[in-house]
Amino acid sequence: MSEIFHRRVLAEQMSAQLLRPGPLDQALRSGLFLSGVRRTGKTTFLRQDLIPALEAEGAIVIYVDLWSDTSIAPSALLHRAARAKLAELQDPLSAAFSVLKKVVGAEVAAHGFQFKFDLGKLGEPGGVTLAQALSEVIEQAGTDLVLIVDEVQQTLASDDGLSLMLALKAARDAINLSPHPRGHFLFIGTGSNRALIQELSARRNMAFQGAQSLPYPLLGDDFVAHLLDRLALSVPHSLPSHAATAQAFRDLGSRPEELLGALRVLAHSTPVGAEPDLALHIIVNTMRTGLASAELVRIQDIGALAEVIFGRIASSSETETRGLYSAEAVDEYSKELGRKVRTEEIQNVVKQMQAANLIMRLAHGTYTVVDPFVREMWLERSAQLKRPTIR
Repeated sequence: MSEIFHRRVLAEQMSAQLLRPGPLDQALRSGLFLSGVRRTGKTTFLRQDLIPALEAEGAIVIYVDLWSDTSIAPSALLHRAARAKLAELQDPLSAAFSVLKKVVGAEVAAHGFQFKFDLGKLGEPGGVTLAQALSEVIEQAGTDLVLIVDEVQQTLASDDGLSLMLALKAARDAINLSPHPRGHFLFIGTGSNRALIQELSARRNMAFQGAQSLPYPLLGDDFVAHLLDRLALSVPHSLPSHAATAQAFRDLGSRPEELLGALRVLAHSTPVGAEPDLALHIIVNTMRTGLASAELVRIQDIGALAEVIFGRIASSSETETRGLYSAEAVDEYSKELGRKVRTEEIQNVVKQMQAANLIMRLAHGTYTVVDPFVREMWLERSAQLKRPTIR
């Protein structure tokens, strides 16, 4: 039995909607944004199911993860991924090219893609633009090109990212609105902050305003059944019920790795004769506390001021927080810490939290928590600390 739980039906359905849209799917040509919290299987689904499904339909797929190295500008990461994919297409013996042989012309199939531009200068000053490069690829291939940007909300963190989205919109319009396109440019953006992902398609000043924004379909009971069937082959005893396992999965935020970890603890650490369902419940509650601690310790490591500032951002009822440097905010920090806090300290701590990917700057003086799960755990812990002790 495969270790990977494939979602081929979902992938094939999405692929068909993207590449052969019906009347109700035309908005997908403007772009598709999928949002879901971290570690719920988004990237696994993209790489193991959706990309193969798109390529099986003859599409060229470029994939880039903007969290793979947050020290590098989003445009640089994308140009690097595009150069790597196009370089593969130049080689008729490459794996990337082999999936296209059924759709490209005989001459291209024999020699690979022959570009009129210097691939090494793609995206560089004086070099070919992304829109020009992708247009030429689609023209030669006569098929659709799909760009998948994972953790796309990272583009909101810098002017470079916002400029990149404008460039991608220009590429989309240049290709899709041409009189006789030989293929289409399709954009998929995924991310772990639903509010920010929705804003990428809803705000009027965003490049992809009007694109489709949908929640990522979480794994469900079929995944739980698959996992229990796998475990039954090696751990035939002391397995919890399907209902208890499904509840544990939900309590862990529908995160596959965490559920597998809980079941591993159950199999190797539970005393003989213990009730598996009850034991799993206890393990999951302990894991939730551990997950919160692991995430929140990154804030604590930066210092007490970081905790105060992060608390102000996380406790905001809005999706974004302003006024981190206001006189009222500085007074609050000083009161919490019992000492005078300087503006320079605040700036330094905010920069450290940005570098640690804990908070994100949306605009001048406007910030939000990057991962909703971390915000949820912070608020849960804060509520517990404020709860009165029963004597």
